[in-house]
Amino acid sequence: MRRKILFLLAGLLLIAGTTAQGQNIAASYKTDIHIVSANDMHAAFENFPQLAAVVDSLRAIDQQTMILAAGDNRTGNPLCDLYEISSFPMVALMNYVGFDATTYGNHEFDGGQYNLARLTNLSNFAYLCANAFADPKFGIQNQPYKFFDVNGVKVCVLGIVQIGSHGRPDTHPKNVEGIRFEPVEETIQKYLYLRDKCDVFILLSHIGYDDDVKMAEKFPQFDLIVGGHSHTQIDGGEIHNGVLITQNVNKLKRITYTTLTVENGKVTAKSAKNIEVEKYPKKNATVQNMVDYFSANPEFKRVLAQVEAPFSTYEELGCLMADAIREESGSDLSFANYGGVRYDEHPVGGFTVNDALRLDPFGNNAIVMNITGEEFRQMIIACFYADEMRFPLISGAKAEVTYTDESKRKIKDVKLFTPDGKKLDLKKIYKVVGNSYATTVSDSPRRDQGEDTNRQTADMLMKYLEKVKKINYQGVTCITHKF
Repeated sequence: MRRKILFLLAGLLLIAGTTAQGQNIAASYKTDIHIVSANDMHAAFENFPQLAAVVDSLRAIDQQTMILAAGDNRTGNPLCDLYEISSFPMVALMNYVGFDATTYGNHEFDGGQYNLARLTNLSNFAYLCANAFADPKFGIQNQPYKFFDVNGVKVCVLGIVQIGSHGRPDTHPKNVEGIRFEPVEETIQKYLYLRDKCDVFILLSHIGYDDDVKMAEKFPQFDLIVGGHSHTQIDGGEIHNGVLITQNVNKLKRITYTTLTVENGKVTAKSAKNIEVEKYPKKNATVQNMVDYFSANPEFKRVLAQVEAPFSTYEELGCLMADAIREESGSDLSFANYGGVRYDEHPVGGFTVNDALRLDPFGNNAIVMNITGEEFRQMIIACFYADEMRFPLISGAKAEVTYTDESKRKIKDVKLFTPDGKKLDLKKIYKVVGNSYATTVSDSPRRDQGEDTNRQTADMLMKYLEKVKKINYQGVTCITHKF
């Protein structure tokens, strides 16, 4: 009996000694933790049956495999975005598959503050974002970080979202009223103390590949950065300053499977590989039934027009969008921000309601202004800088854009011409239309801030398609780029 008591006391002293050090260190043995990560899914729930099958197979090997999402889970699928609770289908599917956490992407805010609150309260996974602070009146459930116990390893995940040039994520300003955002780097600096409280430190990031690399260079305290926003396809993972960075293209075509080996409370080995989701040969039957249920709306399959030649670029589809809002509003000129064109190809055949709403999924209204040609020129330049250095698509004119160098990140000059090649009269007043997001972020000085038509640009696109009945934009361009 005395011998058993001595063993018990020794065990208690060992536990007390570990606690007294103030460190949450894994036991002194070698173990692996596994992480599945997705980014920029954009409501591509048609690939969820395959994702669920992949996760089923991985969790058969390691039941505690983590699943993380690096933001932009929503926006891009009208069946999801226009659901009674916008984006609820994605939440339901993520709940079923068993996601552990997501950070915000800029498009998480597209449904507005109260919709985001409903989603966070319906989610079985955590929303992690350290640089977003919502007014409590909205009821948004968010936390900066979370600890997870994975196979005896203490994992800390810190979330972060991108901040655009206007001090907020890239969404319509009205969607984030009452939500304060802080700079990414300053925010991360505040939470570095977490490194000493965990065995594995992960940054769940929606700031883009280039900024992920910068954060790795500045903050080697992280073991892993799970990235999103730029849709950068990384082959497995990349090591920068000792930090493993992962990211995939959008719409759940691929995920990353990361293995971290932990020994004596430290990560001693890292590896990552891509797994094809879209082409995965198996599907989870229950998840397929859920997808079928969410997809059962025949109106979305209605054909609006016939595509006579395939679309193969963002510019071709963007020119279609710009033409549609110009024609439907009776304007002289129009522009559509490049980032608002949500896919870059469409085959020959029927162009459906679903296709139109996927192309323009944001619910923006058309804004009409009476401005000079010069004010229009300055406005589309401002749109370029507000939209991550991507020149907008225009209708009623053509643009010749000269950049300072081949990186195309700074404009030297923009010249505008009429469709028949004459110089656009920069002193003349034109009726100009753009979507409510683009006109808001393109904040160059102008005499007319615009009038809301109370018509959604997606609705105008559908009306236009129904009128023209046949479309062929193959090779259509509205911009010439020069260096």
